[in-house]
Amino acid sequence: MFSRIIKEFFLKKTIKKWLWEYNLEGSEGKINTVGVVVDATYFFDKEQLVSEIKSMSKDFKEIKILVYQDKMKGKNIEHELVFSIKDIGFGGKINKKVVQDFVDYPFDLLINYFDEEKIPLLLVSKMSKAKFKVGFSNVDARIHHFMLSMELNKYKEFVSESFKYLKILNKI
Repeated sequence: MFSRIIKEFFLKKTIKKWLWEYNLEGSEGKINTVGVVVDATYFFDKEQLVSEIKSMSKDFKEIKILVYQDKMKGKNIEHELVFSIKDIGFGGKINKKVVQDFVDYPFDLLINYFDEEKIPLLLVSKMSKAKFKVGFSNVDARIHHFMLSMELNKYKEFVSESFKYLKILNKI
């Protein structure tokens, strides 16, 4: 318990430093690959969220989802795209290979589907090589290109509004 508090303290300092140095770069071209980062603590309809995203365009080649859980329940299988704070070192290094692979993948679009600032979620979003990032306005604005202000449980509205604006921006 005490080591978790210390770890979160140091990670928070590291994230704040990285966010001050962080510049969002724009992206060119259409969206073909989509990554989704979900906080499973408050949102449980991951499959419905992904099916809603798939319904927006048939051109997506790949949709990957990364799930964050505060506490791992049961056995955690290494190849699953699930992570917790235990998978992150003190200096912000990701210790789980599947999570690091997700972060290193150059998605055309990253959907940050969480509305609470949690250190591991901010870290993964910040470190992601995604070209365009969408998320909620409750979270630090320096990690998103585009933000929406709405409730977390209204995933259909979030996806439809996001894709409405992505069409306007000529991303789809």
